[in-house]
Amino acid sequence: MSVPLTGTQKTGLWAWGGLFLLQVLWYSLYPPVSIPTWVAFAITVPPLLLPLLSLPRVTRALLWVGVLALFYFCHGVTETWSGGPDRWLGVIELVLTLLLIGTLGVGVRRRR
Repeated sequence: MSVPLTGTQKTGLWAWGGLFLLQVLWYSLYPPVSIPTWVAFAITVPPLLLPLLSLPRVTRALLWVGVLALFYFCHGVTETWSGGPDRWLGVIELVLTLLLIGTLGVGVRRRR
């Protein structure tokens, strides 16, 4: 018997998937100049796959993604601030990471 996902959890999972797809799209459309493309993929994509190990427990997986999202948030701020033609991808990254972190905040229940 499985527990149905809440709307918050669904939003978090969609943001996680969006963040993963964004990384793949980003380095496919705008390959980095200073490092090989495979290095950029190796730095940005595998960390987003790690929480899959705890996916049967959605809350725990989203917690790990939320912690990882802080790195992607910093990356999004940097790219939005200093980026050129790929600045719009940085803005999308910021929105997705804020959505992820926000779902964690909404999902927390206070103990009495």
